[in-house]
Amino acid sequence: MKPPYEISTKILYLITTISEKIGEINAHYLNKPSPTLRKQNRIKTIHASLKIEGNTLTESQITAILDGKRVIGPKQDIIEVLNANSIYENLKNYSPYSEQSFLKAHQDLMKNLIEFPGAYRKQTIGILTGSKVEHVAPPFENVPFLMKELFKYLKQSNDIELIKSCVFHYELEFIHPFLDGNGRMGRLWQTLVLMNKYPIFEFLPFETIISQTQKDYYRALAQSDKAGNSTAFIEYMLGVINNAMVQLLNFNNRTLTENDRLEYFISLNINEFSRKDYMNIFKDISSATASRDLKKGVQLGLFKKTGAVNKTIYYII
Repeated sequence: MKPPYEISTKILYLITTISEKIGEINAHYLNKPSPTLRKQNRIKTIHASLKIEGNTLTESQITAILDGKRVIGPKQDIIEVLNANSIYENLKNYSPYSEQSFLKAHQDLMKNLIEFPGAYRKQTIGILTGSKVEHVAPPFENVPFLMKELFKYLKQSNDIELIKSCVFHYELEFIHPFLDGNGRMGRLWQTLVLMNKYPIFEFLPFETIISQTQKDYYRALAQSDKAGNSTAFIEYMLGVINNAMVQLLNFNNRTLTENDRLEYFISLNINEFSRKDYMNIFKDISSATASRDLKKGVQLGLFKKTGAVNKTIYYII
């Protein structure tokens, strides 16, 4: 069965504006952030996702851990960071439409944190807010069937990925298939579904905005529970994605420096190129600026060159 939701005016508007921003991102060569920005975004994503679940480590501590430095902090928090980093470094190894891959991701994410990572729960559970029961998850006996149906929807539905990813996220939280790690898996799997269609989502830290609007996140889940459909949650998540794209465009539409251009160009892995090829990537720079960039790239040992004048060919080292 197709999970229930309604296409509201707000959803239509957000889909339109997100689609426009995806086009703008691709047009401004922002779909492949530099290695430095990519690492920064991954750290923001890990910090935000784990903070929602109660992890106490700061962004600077997480950066130190990923740089191999010793950090004083709760052992479990450090393990959570290491597990999450391994997941996000290897996102392309997981298939968004495979239940087996989904279980493997949970095993990797929750390794050394819970007793049976990668296995559906064997007991019925409820979600508490203080002493109040907010949500009673379906009986554990129903979880395998419900998850198979959810993956069937993900694979077979003609819904666009922006909708499907939100629906999957909500339904996963409703089913609550694991004893722990459900929130992390919901946000991770939405990222995977989206990046399969739009590669920019591998580098878009929209979990930071979820962390900043955490009360709204849980309110949207509760509203959808009460309504019996995921409409409110879809509206919330599309708003989060839209805001994350606004932030990305605002950051990247700044004037790029020489180093910014060189770092970005290297990330494209174009092994052999001319000055004209370089200028085709950065259309708003002059030929003199391109020459200065490439000269610096050679001096820094980023490129080597053969030929002279307009027949010069550059190679990434």
